Amino acid sequence: MELYGVRIPTIVADNIAARCSGCGEVIEGRPWRVSILDIVAPEAPVAWTDSAALNPGPFEFHADPSHVLTWMARRGMLFCRRSQVREIMRPVWVPTEPRRLGLCDGIHRDDHEFIDPAAPAASRS
Repeated sequence: MELYGVRIPTIVADNIAARCSGCGEVIEGRPWRVSILDIVAPEAPVAWTDSAALNPGPFEFHADPSHVLTWMARRGMLFCRRSQVREIMRPVWVPTEPRRLGLCDGIHRDDHEFIDPAAPAASRS
Protein backbone atom coordinates (compact mmCIF):
# COMPACT_ATOMS: atom_id res chain seq x y z
CA MET A 1 0.00 0.00 0.00
CA GLU A 2 1.15 3.51 -0.71
CA LEU A 3 0.13 6.43 1.50
CA TYR A 4 1.07 10.01 0.57
CA GLY A 5 3.73 8.70 -1.78
CA VAL A 6 5.35 6.50 0.86
CA ARG A 7 5.26 2.74 0.36
CA ILE A 8 4.02 0.94 3.51
CA PRO A 9 4.36 -2.83 3.09
CA THR A 10 2.74 -3.74 6.45
CA ILE A 11 -0.73 -2.41 5.57
CA VAL A 12 -2.54 -4.85 3.30
CA ALA A 13 -6.10 -3.42 3.51
CA ASP A 14 -7.98 -0.49 4.98
CA ASN A 15 -9.86 -0.96 8.22
CA ILE A 16 -13.63 -1.00 8.03
CA ALA A 17 -14.85 1.03 10.99
CA ALA A 18 -18.57 1.23 10.21
CA ARG A 19 -20.25 -1.47 12.30
CA CYS A 20 -23.95 -1.82 12.99
CA SER A 21 -24.89 -0.80 16.54
CA GLY A 22 -27.69 -3.38 16.39
CA CYS A 23 -25.90 -6.55 15.29
CA GLY A 24 -22.23 -5.55 15.38
CA GLU A 25 -21.57 -6.67 11.80
CA VAL A 26 -19.73 -4.59 9.20
CA ILE A 27 -21.97 -2.22 7.25
CA GLU A 28 -21.29 -2.38 3.53
CA GLY A 29 -21.95 0.93 1.80
CA ARG A 30 -23.58 3.85 3.53
CA PRO A 31 -24.88 3.24 7.07
CA TRP A 32 -28.37 4.19 8.26
CA ARG A 33 -27.85 6.83 10.95
CA VAL A 34 -30.24 7.50 13.82
CA SER A 35 -29.88 10.49 16.14
CA ILE A 36 -31.75 11.01 19.38
CA LEU A 37 -32.72 14.60 20.08
CA ASP A 38 -31.73 16.09 23.41
CA ILE A 39 -34.59 16.03 25.90
CA VAL A 40 -34.07 19.65 26.89
CA ALA A 41 -31.39 21.89 25.51
CA PRO A 42 -28.91 22.59 28.31
CA GLU A 43 -28.39 26.20 29.30
CA ALA A 44 -24.75 25.50 30.07
CA PRO A 45 -22.41 22.80 28.82
CA VAL A 46 -21.96 19.69 30.93
CA ALA A 47 -18.97 19.90 33.26
CA TRP A 48 -15.97 17.82 32.26
CA THR A 49 -16.36 15.73 35.43
CA ASP A 50 -19.94 14.76 34.50
CA SER A 51 -21.37 12.93 31.54
CA ALA A 52 -24.33 13.95 29.43
CA ALA A 53 -27.67 12.37 30.32
CA LEU A 54 -28.18 11.03 26.82
CA ASN A 55 -25.85 10.41 23.90
CA PRO A 56 -27.79 11.69 20.88
CA GLY A 57 -25.71 9.80 18.36
CA PRO A 58 -25.61 9.41 15.48
CA PHE A 59 -25.77 5.66 15.86
CA GLU A 60 -25.11 3.61 12.72
CA PHE A 61 -27.15 0.61 11.57
CA HIS A 62 -27.94 -1.57 8.59
CA ALA A 63 -30.89 -0.23 6.57
CA ASP A 64 -33.34 -2.77 8.06
CA PRO A 65 -35.36 -1.15 10.94
CA SER A 66 -35.16 -4.38 12.95
CA HIS A 67 -31.50 -3.57 13.71
CA VAL A 68 -32.54 -0.29 15.36
CA LEU A 69 -35.33 -2.03 17.30
CA THR A 70 -32.89 -4.71 18.51
CA TRP A 71 -30.51 -1.99 19.71
CA MET A 72 -33.36 -0.25 21.56
CA ALA A 73 -34.41 -3.49 23.24
CA ARG A 74 -30.85 -4.22 24.41
CA ARG A 75 -30.61 -0.77 25.98
CA GLY A 76 -33.97 -1.15 27.77
CA MET A 77 -35.73 1.52 25.70
CA LEU A 78 -39.35 1.41 24.61
CA PHE A 79 -40.67 2.15 21.12
CA CYS A 80 -43.82 4.11 20.28
CA ARG A 81 -45.84 1.83 18.01
CA ARG A 82 -47.54 4.85 16.42
CA SER A 83 -44.20 5.92 14.96
CA GLN A 84 -41.62 4.52 12.57
CA VAL A 85 -37.85 4.22 12.80
CA ARG A 86 -36.54 7.47 11.33
CA GLU A 87 -33.28 9.42 11.17
CA ILE A 88 -34.27 11.54 14.17
CA MET A 89 -35.99 9.99 17.18
CA ARG A 90 -37.41 11.97 20.08
CA PRO A 91 -36.90 10.72 23.65
CA VAL A 92 -39.81 10.56 26.11
CA TRP A 93 -39.34 9.57 29.73
CA VAL A 94 -42.01 6.99 30.58
CA PRO A 95 -43.33 7.22 34.17
CA THR A 96 -42.52 3.67 35.22
CA GLU A 97 -40.36 2.13 37.91
CA PRO A 98 -37.55 1.89 37.08
CA ARG A 99 -37.63 4.96 34.89
CA ARG A 100 -37.42 4.06 31.17
CA LEU A 101 -36.86 5.99 28.01
CA GLY A 102 -39.22 5.68 25.06
CA LEU A 103 -38.33 6.73 21.53
CA CYS A 104 -40.79 8.17 19.04
CA ASP A 105 -40.49 9.92 15.68
CA GLY A 106 -42.84 12.64 17.00
CA ILE A 107 -44.91 12.87 13.82
CA HIS A 108 -48.26 11.61 15.15
CA ARG A 109 -50.61 13.95 17.08
CA ASP A 110 -52.32 11.42 19.38
CA ASP A 111 -51.03 9.82 22.58
CA HIS A 112 -47.92 7.63 22.56
CA GLU A 113 -48.28 3.86 22.82
CA PHE A 114 -44.96 2.52 24.05
CA ILE A 115 -44.15 -1.14 23.59
CA ASP A 116 -41.12 -3.37 23.98
CA PRO A 117 -39.19 -3.03 20.68
CA ALA A 118 -38.21 -6.72 20.71
CA ALA A 119 -41.69 -7.76 19.46
CA PRO A 120 -41.68 -5.62 16.26
CA ALA A 121 -38.03 -6.56 15.64
CA ALA A 122 -38.87 -10.27 15.81
CA SER A 123 -41.91 -9.91 13.53
CA ARG A 124 -39.88 -8.01 10.89
CA SER A 125 -37.02 -10.54 10.80
